[in-house]
Amino acid sequence: MHLASIQSPLCHPWQIARALALFALSSTTFAEDSKKGFAYIGDTHATDNRLLSSNSPLAWYYNWSPYPNTNLIPADSVEFVPMIHGIDATESSRTEEVIRDLPKSSTHLLSFNEPDGTTGSGGSSIKPEDAAKAYIDYVVPYRTGKSGGRNWKISHPSTTGSPNGLKWLRSFNESCYKIDSKNGCPTDFVSVHWYGAFDGLAAWLGTLDEFYNTNSTRDTPVKLWVTEMGLPQQSAEATVQMMNQTLPYLEKLDFVERYAWFGAFRADDANEWTGDGVALFDDDGGLTELGALYMGNGYKVGQKGEGQEDAAAGLRVSFSMMVALAMCAALFGSM
Repeated sequence: MHLASIQSPLCHPWQIARALALFALSSTTFAEDSKKGFAYIGDTHATDNRLLSSNSPLAWYYNWSPYPNTNLIPADSVEFVPMIHGIDATESSRTEEVIRDLPKSSTHLLSFNEPDGTTGSGGSSIKPEDAAKAYIDYVVPYRTGKSGGRNWKISHPSTTGSPNGLKWLRSFNESCYKIDSKNGCPTDFVSVHWYGAFDGLAAWLGTLDEFYNTNSTRDTPVKLWVTEMGLPQQSAEATVQMMNQTLPYLEKLDFVERYAWFGAFRADDANEWTGDGVALFDDDGGLTELGALYMGNGYKVGQKGEGQEDAAAGLRVSFSMMVALAMCAALFGSM
């Protein structure tokens, strides 16, 4: 519904818009103490999205871009974390505009997805020296407030969880200090990817903690975010076992600040490389055993998101609009 089509003797469209914004801010209910989030791949199943985002234990999500999915995941329910995927995005003025306009609840910014990987597999395929220059020129200004309308907390690029990923990070950091011998490429946290068994994940996190913290002169330890993890091409039983080991381990690690399972989709939407064993939802939109385990807090196998694909969304808009009109009358009625 277009705001200009609402007729009210007390409120002009701009006043209604302001009241809606105030209502959205007042109703924000993030799971602020939760490390859990999800990697969103563009699934359009509204009931699935509702289960993931409405009063759930998941506090945040990202979608490999700076553009939030607010039409499917309301901004007042789960924090959106934008990403600058590659160098092309840094050179676009639209990227900065979109990030600047994000809600104030968005405070962290991810950079350069799997620069050591190929574009065909979803990576950004960037040489370390090119990434260092682009990071200093385009990403660091978000941290200082020169871009993006606020002081963002920024991440170093998220490499693949492989020996090549560590080699790339070493070259990246060396290139950073060649450009800026004093500051290098400053970062507030580091995004981590891992696909494989639990033992490998634990070893990879230990390697990165050693690289960024143990062998560093930093005053403040750098936190790690596991933004992609899963056990590809394995049975549901093996994947559940891996998750049972992984979740309590990540929860107890002080240097792991957030994590997201790669599998917030239905089994029939899984890609060939991961297999359907990583999926949090079955073909009909019910939680798999893995999905119920990840959600925790009493969620059950087979549980589905409430409402129909469109009806509940319409009710939310109508209720929000009614509250906004009431607020508008109270705020501006005497003007």
